[in-house]
Amino acid sequence: MSNIQQTLQLELAKGLKALFQIEVTEIALQETKKEFEGAYTLVVFPFTKQAGKSPASIATDLGEYMLANCYIVRAYQVVQGFLNLSIQDSAWLGLLASVASDKNPFQIESKGEKVLIEYSSPNTNKPLHLGHLRNNFLGFSVAQILAAGGYDVVKTNLVNDRGIHICKSMLAYQLFGNHETPETSGLKGDHLVGKYYVAFDVAYKEEIAALKAGGLDEEQAKKQAPILLKAQEMLLKWEQGDEEVMNLWNTMNAWVFAGFEKSYQTMGVSFDKIYRESNTYLLGKQLVDEGLAAGVFFQKPDGSVWINLEAEGLDEKLVLRKDGTSVYITQDMGTAQLKYEDFKANQSVYVVGNEQDYHFEVLFHILKKLNKPFSQGNFHLSYGMVDLPSGKMKSREGTVVDADDLMAEMIQTAKDRTLELGKIDGFTEAESNELFHNLGLGALKYFLLKVEPKKRMLFNPEESIDFQGNTGPFIQYTHARICSILRKGGEITAVSTDSELAESEQELIYLLGEYKASIAQAAANFAPSVIANYAYDLAKTFNKFYNELSILSEENEVKRNIRLTLAELTGKTIQHATLLLGIVSPNRM
Repeated sequence: MSNIQQTLQLELAKGLKALFQIEVTEIALQETKKEFEGAYTLVVFPFTKQAGKSPASIATDLGEYMLANCYIVRAYQVVQGFLNLSIQDSAWLGLLASVASDKNPFQIESKGEKVLIEYSSPNTNKPLHLGHLRNNFLGFSVAQILAAGGYDVVKTNLVNDRGIHICKSMLAYQLFGNHETPETSGLKGDHLVGKYYVAFDVAYKEEIAALKAGGLDEEQAKKQAPILLKAQEMLLKWEQGDEEVMNLWNTMNAWVFAGFEKSYQTMGVSFDKIYRESNTYLLGKQLVDEGLAAGVFFQKPDGSVWINLEAEGLDEKLVLRKDGTSVYITQDMGTAQLKYEDFKANQSVYVVGNEQDYHFEVLFHILKKLNKPFSQGNFHLSYGMVDLPSGKMKSREGTVVDADDLMAEMIQTAKDRTLELGKIDGFTEAESNELFHNLGLGALKYFLLKVEPKKRMLFNPEESIDFQGNTGPFIQYTHARICSILRKGGEITAVSTDSELAESEQELIYLLGEYKASIAQAAANFAPSVIANYAYDLAKTFNKFYNELSILSEENEVKRNIRLTLAELTGKTIQHATLLLGIVSPNRM
């Protein structure tokens, strides 16, 4: 909150008490709509009953009070039940000087709380796809925002490296692989393993069709297909530590992890700790035994273990199969305990798609019923799926949009667009390639992050790479333009508080003063979209300012210095805001 807002809130509270004997502890101010005069707006409707007056009358009386008693108010306007306040130029310049002199302009003071962010969570039976990109960008950005918001953040990744789906890839490789490796195939390790996941599905469907032709119905055929039974047998062998199965598992996992690491490097995301479900499922089984003994879980005649959550508005949930093998929720219980033992975090945030909403509701209920200290502070950051014009993605059918391919395509598109516009004169080849990478990934990240997490979205590569409009490249280009101005601008001195300001200068100062509040809002709501839209508003407002007013050719030294200061602070703020989104804003374009 800027010092202008704080001053206004204090004086408005005094005015309400003096004029209407209304005591308020908190005054909510809004940004005045562009079509009206003013910078800040107070909605007076909530005070009509206590004041015993019409909204317009209350607003007028308050407006006159503010003119007489609040030195920063220059004028007021009443629009029905809204009081719009215009601010003195000296107050705006004071705010600009305050922002310019802030030693920690982008960091909110420490909250003294630790937050774990778990994101990415890939399976080791296939490469990362478009949905994983939204997950990784969202998780990494939320971590960056929380750190700027004063939290001690730990970024974790839970890799799903065990289970029936992993065995499907392993079995298909065993049956059809002919000792193929990433080196002999020329494929990244995760792509090679994903190839055999698809191969399993092809063989499985063929067997189902043959069994149906032999007289079985669909459900029977699905359960009795020999290749599925072999995969289930392999899973049992894995849990028993069978040497041959474990060797194959270790080999194929190593290929996948090497492939993932390359993808993460391209994405620009990182983790402080990587967990593997193969190391947590046994701990989960111990929690199942503990819950059975405490009466939290119950065992059915076939030996499977369940929890009844009907009282919580849910239903019965399986926590251990009849053959003793674990399910997803078993290992999630174990991971929750392991994360708590490692970090003792105040809050644990799970970044997982909304198709798992029910799963996490069940998990959090189970942890509470087990009365664990880590049952508090859990939050599922649920996000919508990313759709394509061709429809929903299916990994087992090989119809996904591969993350590596999409990132490469975005970088190539950025290169093509940049070369068309002729924006890289004087760049070395290495500098050009770095620019294309930053623009391509910036376009992709911004497009996926500017939308509220919960919303399902349609990804449009062409729209995302545009240098105009609400896009990453538009914001990046604005930053590069500012850097160019500053390179030519010379020394910037302290801001004078005695000068007239144009409307676009006031708008820029207002936004610069709101940045910390935007970080706090984004952190409180785990919402990178708040920062993305702030960065766009700031870039758009700067371009309006740049088009309306001269900077380098301004003859008045005081005005020139103010405008250079505005350019410098806007550039730094854009750079920081985009870094919170995982986006690099180049200095030259």
